[in-house]
This record gives sequence, C-alpha cells and structure tokens, in this order.
Amino acid sequence: MKPRVSVLLPVRNEERLLPAALASLQRQTLADWELVAVDDGSSDGTGAILDAAAATDSRIRVLHRPPSGLVTALNAGLAACRAPLVARMDGDDVCHPNRLQLQAGHLAAHPGTTLVASRVRHIPRQGLSDGMRAYEAWQNAQLDHDAIMRDLYVESPFTHPSVMYRRDAVLSLGGYRDCGWPEDYDLWLRLAQAGARFARLPETLLFWRDRPERMTRTAAEYALNAFRDCKVHHLAQTFLAGTGEVTLWGAGIEGKAWRLALHAKGLAVRRWLEVDPRKIGQVIHGAPVVAVDVLIPGDGLTLVTVGAKGAREQVREFALNKGLVEGTDFLCVT
Repeated sequence: MKPRVSVLLPVRNEERLLPAALASLQRQTLADWELVAVDDGSSDGTGAILDAAAATDSRIRVLHRPPSGLVTALNAGLAACRAPLVARMDGDDVCHPNRLQLQAGHLAAHPGTTLVASRVRHIPRQGLSDGMRAYEAWQNAQLDHDAIMRDLYVESPFTHPSVMYRRDAVLSLGGYRDCGWPEDYDLWLRLAQAGARFARLPETLLFWRDRPERMTRTAAEYALNAFRDCKVHHLAQTFLAGTGEVTLWGAGIEGKAWRLALHAKGLAVRRWLEVDPRKIGQVIHGAPVVAVDVLIPGDGLTLVTVGAKGAREQVREFALNKGLVEGTDFLCVT
C-alpha cells in the first residue's frame, strides 16, 4: 500500500545534524509516511546513520549514489517516492511534530492547491543576520495565494524544506532542473506559470538551520546574480513576453545589474524612473532618467528594482493613485 506522504531528503555529509532531523520525522503525529533519503556520495558517517535508521524503521528507504549534485539527487529521490504528496526535508533541519499531518490535511481539504508551505523559524537565533531575519519575516507574512503571487518575483517565496506538494504536478514539469540558478525557485516559477495554486499554513512547522556552510550561502547557484538571471528567464516568458524593451524604476546598483541581465536576454531598457532629483535628466547606458510622474497606465511595462526598506509599499501606493495595475503595468522584482 502506498504511504500518504513521501519525505524527500537529499543529503551529503550531515552526520552531526542528521540524527536530529530523523528524530523529528519519527515524532510526527501522522505516521503514514515514507522517507526517501538520497545519500549523495557522503564521505562521513551519513550513509551508516541512514542505514541504521532504515534497519529499525521500515518506512525509511535509502538510495546510495555517487556524488552527483543536489538536482540529480532530488530527481532520483522524486522518482522513487511512492506517495501522491511529497514533503521536502534537509538533513540539518527539524520538523514540528504536526508538520506532515497539517500539510497533508490542508492539501486533502483543498484539492485545487498544488503546494503548501508553512511558516519557518531560523535556528539558532544567536548571530542571525538582520537580512535573514527580514527574509524570514517577509516569507512568513505571505499566507495566501494572492499574496504569494504578488511578490513572486521579489524573492523565493518558500523555504524548500518547508513545502509539501503534489508529486504529479512536479513530475509533469519534468521535475527539478539544473540551470545555474536555484532549483527550488525555478520550480516555483514554473509551477506558477502552469497555473498552480499556493498556500502557506500559519503554524511554524520547520526549524531552518542557518550556518556559514549552508548551500544558500556558498553555492554559486544561490548568488544574487543567479536569482536575477532566473527571474529574467521566467519574466521573458510571462510578464515581458512579446516586448523588446522595459522601463526600470530605480537607477541604482541593483537597477543597473538588472539592465545587464535583461540585455543578455535581448531586452533593452527604454528609460529609468527616479525620485532623486540629482539623477533626473541624466542618460544612463543610452536611456534617459525621468521622474516617476511620467508613468501612466498602458505606457509600456515597468520593473521595480528599488529594494530599500518600505520602498515596495510606497511604489504600490503611488501606482494605485496613478491607476496603474500591478502585474499588468508594473511588477516588483526586488
């Protein structure tokens, strides 16, 4: 008989923290799960820990593979998952005991929802940067599909090991891809383009470990330029499809980095929008810098690249007063 939930856990060299992750799964109030653990060429005791756990718990299956990278490990594990629902997990994180029960229950009650995440909390709290605290708060505040979609291009809306999704929906898109940018964010954007609906539970169900060696801090695929390239790739197929030029709101460092990424996709910057009177009237990379007051509905597409604290709220208030429609006339991307 198929389990209700498959937990997909790719792991490499996590002997120190893996036992706590496994223990948190074995404390789940929903007992009808299987763990598909993909040992991606570990050189420490990770494989032995997984084998020992499998020997005492028949719900645990271990795939030992030569080191081939996260995306390959994810796809190998996804192919081996037997349940219709897949919960992601990492070897250094900890699940709340109610995690699987609440997420599976939500998907059962909402058959139109493709993916449900939860609120997360970084551990340990000591030494946590202001940036990570802000990201945690921003992510945790988005509790429904519309809020998630509105900020979809601002930042990755989900912590990968916090999600549970319908396996068939991900398989129908070809699973995970290795494109040189975050494989999870790429998947969220592809799911959104395919019409998926998202949700986030208000409970904190994943304790997300922050440490210097975490892949999101060390791998080139998770650098800012990689996220930007991922966004531009998908925007060219969605919001920017059919256009050859775009207005950029913000002529600072981030806006200029966006110009480069857009140029690589064959998209030109028509003009720059600014509120700084010292910049208005300049010409940057062949495009004029103009005041934001020139914006009117229907006059081309605008990407908002201003990332200062509170800027998105101010932009949205300004746009509302001007009759501009988010997602039609403009889109926030930072």
